[in-house]
Amino acid sequence: MMTIQDELFQRQDEGYGDFQSRLLPGIPRESIIGVRIPELRKLAKTLQKHAVGRDFLKSLPHQYYDENMLHGLMINQQTDFQRCLQKVEDFLPWIDNWAVCDSLLPQVFTKHKEELLPSIKKWVFSDYPYTIRFGIGMLMRHYLEADFQEGFLQIPAQITSDHYYVNMMIAWFYATALTKQWEKTISYLEDERLDPWIHKATIQKAIDSRQISSECKDYLRSLRKG
Repeated sequence: MMTIQDELFQRQDEGYGDFQSRLLPGIPRESIIGVRIPELRKLAKTLQKHAVGRDFLKSLPHQYYDENMLHGLMINQQTDFQRCLQKVEDFLPWIDNWAVCDSLLPQVFTKHKEELLPSIKKWVFSDYPYTIRFGIGMLMRHYLEADFQEGFLQIPAQITSDHYYVNMMIAWFYATALTKQWEKTISYLEDERLDPWIHKATIQKAIDSRQISSECKDYLRSLRKG
């Protein structure tokens, strides 16, 4: 009987694995099988229907990066909010790279924003950097438009971290907030309320955005420090 690892190795593309390895500093090349995302999505959809897939979601930690990617993609397909939330909680401490973190996008969360918010407020102050990154990402993706409250902008500003992928996500959050809630967000840069590195990264990300006008980009450049 084939295992899930066997299934992954059957879909191996070593060249793609080499490419992935260059994007994932700190992840050993030997822990990357090299399975392309469309193949992982197909496998995730198939496994949801079988007991072996349900068992896979209980078997943490995994050995390979690709197994973690598959795990996250399977969580994304969960339709029951509470069950999905528990599986996210179980998985978050084992995430060790930005790619797996950013691919964890449970669709059911979009329908349960009020219930999700307490978990986000917990995640962003976790001891695990990729749990923090995930929490900020959820806040960015779900709470900057119709469900926006000005107090949400204060949350990432309270995070203190020396982890690159946490700080880059904070910058991404504020750059995205500028595209959706300019008037409420710009004061965080005008009043220098962010860490200097995050301040600079936020401005650069916003300037790179196609959703911000040339006039606003010129103003952002005037707010650069150093």
